[in-house]
Amino acid sequence: MSVLVFADTSEGKYKKSAFEVVSYGKKVAEQLGSSMVVLSINAESPQDLYAYGAEKVITVSNDSLANFNGKAYASVINQVAQKESSNVVIIDSSIDGLYLAPMLAVKMEAGYASNAVALPSSTSPFTVKRKSFSSKAFNNTVIATDNKIVGVSKNSFGVHENPVSGTTEAFEPALSDADFGVKSVSVDRAKGKVSIADADIVVSAGRGLKGPENWGMIEELADVLGAATACSKPVSDLGWRPHSEHVGQTGKPVASNLYIAIGISGAIQHLAGINASKVKVVINTDPEAPFFKAADYGIVGDAFEVVPALIEKLKVFKQS
Repeated sequence: MSVLVFADTSEGKYKKSAFEVVSYGKKVAEQLGSSMVVLSINAESPQDLYAYGAEKVITVSNDSLANFNGKAYASVINQVAQKESSNVVIIDSSIDGLYLAPMLAVKMEAGYASNAVALPSSTSPFTVKRKSFSSKAFNNTVIATDNKIVGVSKNSFGVHENPVSGTTEAFEPALSDADFGVKSVSVDRAKGKVSIADADIVVSAGRGLKGPENWGMIEELADVLGAATACSKPVSDLGWRPHSEHVGQTGKPVASNLYIAIGISGAIQHLAGINASKVKVVINTDPEAPFFKAADYGIVGDAFEVVPALIEKLKVFKQS
């Protein structure tokens, strides 16, 4: 028996989450006294995974899988799991991962625990700690089925280097039209920007910016920090920023190491979507803004004064 890890990619490059799930899977394999196998689809450099403990990487190169397709990916992972006699599968808990896992669970007749934040506290019974109630609480979930799927919450375990001399093995899955269901005709991706999904730091702004013409300082702050830019729902609804930047319970969930909220009051839906971020910094003119109750650090002040001063201080700090 082995532990199978699915290492996700974007345009042939591994996402940061791929290295995190491989790091996690390596430790789970050690707990179980078994080996780890990593599945990689259309990756340019599968050898990159060796640095994180991947002794065996199974590669799939298939043009029909160039764009993520949950049903087809579930079929591929299931075939590899059968080939490798893997009864534990590790994936990430990204939007794609949360979509993919239930379909894979049906194919494997597996129990599924999403948003795991720690290694299994027990392997008999197999018990994992998970986030629940929009990251406001934790629970310990027992997966009692023979086959098990664990979705690792972003930035919960971390990326840990564990260099090994690995090998790669090509695999050709048996796929038919029935394995695809919905097909992607085209995909538009933002270029030259840090994606919200992969960002360690997110700089987000709301209606306090007063208009889209003032977003230059948000983008400059993000550039200085190497961060992704984001916005509140009202901002995307007004068309000030693209909907791809909308974060919150009804937008993209954020689990960054640092989340900076500028001119965002802190509606409950927004807080629920970013609650998993480790450190939250709020800049707002209203000292009674709900966001301050959830913040680790707060600045009561005008964003048009605070943010430019912060940018200059950060530039000086980086130069020194």
